[in-house]
Amino acid sequence: MQVIRESTANEGSGERPFYDFLESCLRHKSEMVIFEAARVITDLNEVTSRELQPAITVLQLFLSSSKPILRFAAIRALNKVAMVHPLSVTNCNIDMESLISDQNRSIATLAITTLLKTGNESSVERLMKQITSFISDIQDEFKIVVVEAIQSLCLKFPQKHRVLMNFLSNILREEGGFEYKKAIVDSILCLIKEIPEAKESGLAHLSEFIEDCEFTYLSSQILHLLGDQGPTTLDPSKYIRYIYNRVILENAAIRASAVCALAKFGAYCPALLSRIIILLRRCLYDNDDEVRDRAAFFVAALQDQASRVDSIDRDFSFPLASFETSLRNFVTDPSESPFDMGVVDSTPEIDVYKTKGTTTYQNLHSNASGSHSLDKELEESQGMVTGIAQFVQNGPIFKSCRSVELTEAETEYKVTCTKHIFKEHVVFQFKCTNTIQEQILEDVSVVMEVIEGEGAFEEITTIPLDSMPLGKPGSTFVSFSRAEGTYVAAKFACVLKFTSKEVDPSSGEPEEDGYEDEYTLEDIEISILDFVHTTPMPNFRKVWDALPTESERVDDYGLGIRESLEDAVEAVTNILGMQACEGTEAVPPNARSHTTLLSGVFVGNVTVLIRLSLGIDASSHVAMKLTVRAEDAAVSELIHALISVA
Repeated sequence: MQVIRESTANEGSGERPFYDFLESCLRHKSEMVIFEAARVITDLNEVTSRELQPAITVLQLFLSSSKPILRFAAIRALNKVAMVHPLSVTNCNIDMESLISDQNRSIATLAITTLLKTGNESSVERLMKQITSFISDIQDEFKIVVVEAIQSLCLKFPQKHRVLMNFLSNILREEGGFEYKKAIVDSILCLIKEIPEAKESGLAHLSEFIEDCEFTYLSSQILHLLGDQGPTTLDPSKYIRYIYNRVILENAAIRASAVCALAKFGAYCPALLSRIIILLRRCLYDNDDEVRDRAAFFVAALQDQASRVDSIDRDFSFPLASFETSLRNFVTDPSESPFDMGVVDSTPEIDVYKTKGTTTYQNLHSNASGSHSLDKELEESQGMVTGIAQFVQNGPIFKSCRSVELTEAETEYKVTCTKHIFKEHVVFQFKCTNTIQEQILEDVSVVMEVIEGEGAFEEITTIPLDSMPLGKPGSTFVSFSRAEGTYVAAKFACVLKFTSKEVDPSSGEPEEDGYEDEYTLEDIEISILDFVHTTPMPNFRKVWDALPTESERVDDYGLGIRESLEDAVEAVTNILGMQACEGTEAVPPNARSHTTLLSGVFVGNVTVLIRLSLGIDASSHVAMKLTVRAEDAAVSELIHALISVA
């Protein structure tokens, strides 16, 4: 069978010399041979309905088998056939309906999704009733498959959109994880876009949903949709209450989205303008500056009759990264003339989700450090390092870690260390301050010795600080090389060395003679997390599919007793130092299972994505399935190593 499968993989619909043999195998006494023959026939290229019929007849018999493995194999094969030849499978509908109540939930899920592909318009209501009693008993990953099948059915029979939309809205109100709720919302959005008659009911259902939605990402997405589509409905005013409730009851991110949505109603619905301005003025006193700024802008824009719509709903054609860079340059070096949009680079950004090559990810993350909001101290530190000639050859800084104290608060010398991570180098910046009066330190440097992680780092150069007067901080630098592609934790012993000179009180000048001295500092550690940047992925699934499957590593872990799944998610996220994606860090109340998506970039622009599937039992023991994909399989293994030793 395998030889026939391989030999016919690239054949067309012409002569099939093996077909008679395959058909004869359908009458073999071995169930395995029968199934393999049926599977090879269904997988033939450009197979016809006539050629499929004998195989489908055999698979239909397997549907009523007492062996679960045969039922599962048969329904899975029929599900695959139904994607291309749904009419050929309709004769099996009665047998498949009996599998909806199968104890094996995988079989039941495949049965219902196949029926949704093969059913006719008159059977939609009956199928929905059967699914309603079935869907609450399956896991979220199976529910997502059902939701996607319902979406396809609605697009196939648009006249039934009301029944199917009501079903989607009902399950949207039930408990479930982020991915499940996102799949439902995405399906409703698709139906609104493709079926104009479904727009009013779809918006109404989504408006009700955000009243109790616990996911910031979904609430913001729905508010954006209401702002775009709501003003063009028959009664736009009915959505104002739902949107303004978010301003009162939600977090800052959702409140900002709600302000934008309200402004669009004011721009496109003149009858509502005065009411919208009143609501936006109330937002001017919000405790979040982003909400206040948006409200102030929209109030001014709505009061300007001439440019009302253009100001609020302008097509912004500039790449955000280029726009941000131009604004930063303008703020750093301001001029008397106003900011000119003409200086913004309008070259389109590369779409990482449509390109699977490594180069695309490198382009996305090559300026990772610049795309993150660093505080002023880190920005100044980075500027000092990049301005030193000895470090120019290191390339761009991948990541700068926040400074750590190496001395106690009341000591005579105050020293902090900032680690700057490059592709193949690590630069330690020691910021030193002298607190002793009538003393000046000269030729200040830090001697570092590797005490853990020997062999992974090699010292390259030390740049001393010439002079350190009282109360005036200065920096000395030590640079180490690191083998590319290695991620090793290390610890360094540090000693501050300097020449101490007394200061003449009368002249304020240091004496010529001084003495060498040293001061022992706290040890400095480099952890694996220093080599990873937290980078959000707005469309996790597409990037996940683009990463090589051979790099995937999966393992199960026990996390012991935890107070809740939320506690477990927070603990694992802190261990890995990754960024939660698509709002999956939020765990629904009383959830017994949850999936969290994490993303990051390792130095060298190695993208890594993580799926955390967690479950908690009645005794509060948490189990976790950790699935990792990366551009480098070594990084996937490293993630598992971090969890194993934690």
